[in-house]
Amino acid sequence: MTATEPALLSVTEIAAAIAAKAISSREATQSCLDRISRFQPRLNAFMAIEPDTALAAAETADRELAQGKSRGALHGVPLAHKDMYYEAGKVSTCGSKIRKDFVASTTSTALKRLQDAGTVRLGTLQMSEFAYGPTGHNAHFEAVRNPWHLDHITGGSSSGSGSAVAARLTFAALGSDTGGSIRMPAHFCGITGLKTTVGLISRAGAMPLSQSLDTVGPLARSVEDCALLTQLMAGGDPADPTTRNTLAPDLLAATRESLKGLRIGIPTAFYIEDLDADVGRALDDTAATLTREGATVVRVKLPEQRQLTAACQIVLAVEAAAFHKQWMIERPQDYGPQVLMRLQNALAIPALTYLEALRWRGHALAEHLAAVNGVDAVLAPVAPVPAPTIAGSDIGNQPGAEAVIQNLTRFTRPVNYLGLPSLAIPAGQSATGLPIGLQLIGRPFDEAMILRIGAAFQRATDFHTQIPGLS
Repeated sequence: MTATEPALLSVTEIAAAIAAKAISSREATQSCLDRISRFQPRLNAFMAIEPDTALAAAETADRELAQGKSRGALHGVPLAHKDMYYEAGKVSTCGSKIRKDFVASTTSTALKRLQDAGTVRLGTLQMSEFAYGPTGHNAHFEAVRNPWHLDHITGGSSSGSGSAVAARLTFAALGSDTGGSIRMPAHFCGITGLKTTVGLISRAGAMPLSQSLDTVGPLARSVEDCALLTQLMAGGDPADPTTRNTLAPDLLAATRESLKGLRIGIPTAFYIEDLDADVGRALDDTAATLTREGATVVRVKLPEQRQLTAACQIVLAVEAAAFHKQWMIERPQDYGPQVLMRLQNALAIPALTYLEALRWRGHALAEHLAAVNGVDAVLAPVAPVPAPTIAGSDIGNQPGAEAVIQNLTRFTRPVNYLGLPSLAIPAGQSATGLPIGLQLIGRPFDEAMILRIGAAFQRATDFHTQIPGLS
């Protein structure tokens, strides 16, 4: 492995290199496939690997470029995505036994927009069963492993995306975030992930979990990469009437701006409580870096966050159970025990409780926006601890594992309930060498601001460039 290995470049770097014909799409694709061959047996990050079709598509991309034809900003860039984004004619397992042979008849809008920009398909990535698990465990396909320490979790449900991007098996990957499923893998695996505002990117053709909370977003090496991918996917879609029918924002331009004049808030409570010492230190160090870069860091008092977490859990649980109702009746034996238990527990939640949780959402968002009126974004941990071990967070083997899981998601779910954008960025490492991520929480549809702050932080630090020491 050398610094010039194509797979070690970022999305923006490899796209520029292919466009300039300094590196061919075939070379970039082969570099990823070589790393997949070396590390997939230990990481379990991929659901399916498609080397022959990937190389053929890369060669086609190279021929097109030689003829002066470019499909777009990602021409010839090889990517793999979470196995819940449907592609017509391809199997999409959704990490489950129930859909292990499901062949999609349509292609998801988000995936189609990346394909239209010129990407090459490497295969599909592992995930928690039906995207309903925050650790990366999967009863059918086994846990995905963290490339920084193979005995530790990747976070879920975008587990394969987190592991594969961190290990440089793919340049980037789509994830989904309903309760933290982009930000937790980003935090635990030391990469960058963007949870978008509900309605920014179409969810058409992506497996649903909770129609009120689901969001589409990228996991990548850098903030700049996330900005590019999001900009390509964003915009209205007739197939998803919840999308905002406006032109995609110029997010890349935002990543080049400075922090001068910005105010960034750190919560006075909840997000700073019961933190692992290394996470607390990363938060303090990040605040100091942002200050040196020209921002003003202040304390901000947010409304009670525990109620938001509880409301998110109610909405997510009921909507997931409604989607899975028929399969729970007809095929309960085909679920993993953890996912089946969570789905069945939701059947006991009264309709009135669910409707109250939905009705309160607008009021809660108004309270939040009033509280953050004096700041441009909020800085907080993604999770209170670095990645726990796979064994220690396995509900099937550890009686206290449910408490571990609830602890992992307590800082992410308020953001999902309110529908806000949040950017997870690498911000340090624990004493044992595990990554630590922080999240920048913005206002609805103001991804540009949190990307601006995150990019400035990454220009001043090198956490996002660090690579796990796999050999």
